[in-house]
Amino acid sequence: MLTIVAFVVALGLLIAIHEYGHYRVAVACGVKVLRFSVGFGKPLYTWRPKNSPTEFVIGLLPLGGYVRMLDEREGPVPAEERHLAFNTQPLRSRAAIVAAGPAANLLLAAVLYAVVSFAGVQQPRPVLSEPAAGSLAERAGLRSGEVVLQAAFGPDVAAETAARVASFDELRWLMTRAALAQQDLSLWVAPAGTAGPEEGSAPPAVGAREVVLPLSQLAVRDVDASLFQNIGIVAPWSAPVVGEVFPDGAAYAAGLQDGDRVLQVNGRAVADGQQLRSAIRAGVTAAGQGVPQEWQVERGGAVLTLVVTPKPQQEDNGFSGRVGAYIGAAPEMVTVREGVFGALAYGVQRTWEVSVLSLKMMFKMVTGQASLSNLSGPITIADYAGKSAALGLTAYILFLALISVSLGVLNLLPLPVLDGGHLMYYLWEGITGKPVSEAWMERLQRGGVAVLLLMMSVAVFNDVARLVG
Repeated sequence: MLTIVAFVVALGLLIAIHEYGHYRVAVACGVKVLRFSVGFGKPLYTWRPKNSPTEFVIGLLPLGGYVRMLDEREGPVPAEERHLAFNTQPLRSRAAIVAAGPAANLLLAAVLYAVVSFAGVQQPRPVLSEPAAGSLAERAGLRSGEVVLQAAFGPDVAAETAARVASFDELRWLMTRAALAQQDLSLWVAPAGTAGPEEGSAPPAVGAREVVLPLSQLAVRDVDASLFQNIGIVAPWSAPVVGEVFPDGAAYAAGLQDGDRVLQVNGRAVADGQQLRSAIRAGVTAAGQGVPQEWQVERGGAVLTLVVTPKPQQEDNGFSGRVGAYIGAAPEMVTVREGVFGALAYGVQRTWEVSVLSLKMMFKMVTGQASLSNLSGPITIADYAGKSAALGLTAYILFLALISVSLGVLNLLPLPVLDGGHLMYYLWEGITGKPVSEAWMERLQRGGVAVLLLMMSVAVFNDVARLVG
């Protein structure tokens, strides 16, 4: 039920904001708006404000919306109202009305990001766990427990201009952007316990060092867990402590208890929870047989040796070991918060970064450089709506901001059935001085519908594949 409510609220809000952008600018440009609808199909609720020509409607199906304006192309227009029709407006007004919908979504995203930044959010501190074996991070020389102070990629990389890394989430975001841009990422790291620098300042000179992650070597096709596994930075540092132990698991059978601190696995020292999880996953053969592991654990000041045999679990790329217990203590958290102006600047910056990242990912999918499995449909969006709502208001607001950016960027694509397609028509009209012909308009509309239906089909297929996978 939470998933359905969260999904409907998200769709309703984002569609209403999008259509309100069209509506507000249309009214400002002197266009008569006949209907403002959120949703399609049978009207569930209708009202008309006093002295307003606009009918406001909430439709049965919350999968879209529209603003119907007076337009000679859709029906007869009285001569005395011709100046109020959309098609009689100057080119700049028509373009502004069409662009206002996506712009409203992008503005909403900036505001939501700014609100979260100003209110503050709890995120893991950017302390590194043991890099995955054979990964870029391991080869670059990163070590468990090191704190990432600043990071930078692109031209003119220098500590003085590098971005401050306030949390592990911010580090993941920087890695994602750098990997998609196929640029190396420079990290300034220091030993555990080092305080992070203030915004815009260089990292502390004592003990800090620069490490370059060669992300330009990665051919990124999917932005998922496998990307960070290849980079080698998967999770923030956490103590290698056993949490809740489930009665039917391998940990219970081996005698492990809640609070045990794991010191070694098969004679190898365990530095953190991520390294321990990797050792557990590797504790099965390719045929799906558990391999006994000798664990040295500390319990109440005493050191014990236990034999743990992970149970195999089938995954996409083979078998992975599980022990039936929570592994790793909670990571150290920090409150990431900005002042009013800093939060506003952050909101605009994050919206721009997500927009650029979305366009790059779309381009990579079109050119075959990225997998089409990155395309998500309504089922996946609904699933994430429910999960984010379950995590709390902050997570749900960040989800809304992300989807709002996606909606704004999608509608700006130059497909004839979208706002971007209409802007493409107006660009042609501005260059040539005459509108696109009716014949070409019809051909382009058909092509745009076909492309959009293809995208939707792929997205729904991906949704179903994730459900049954």
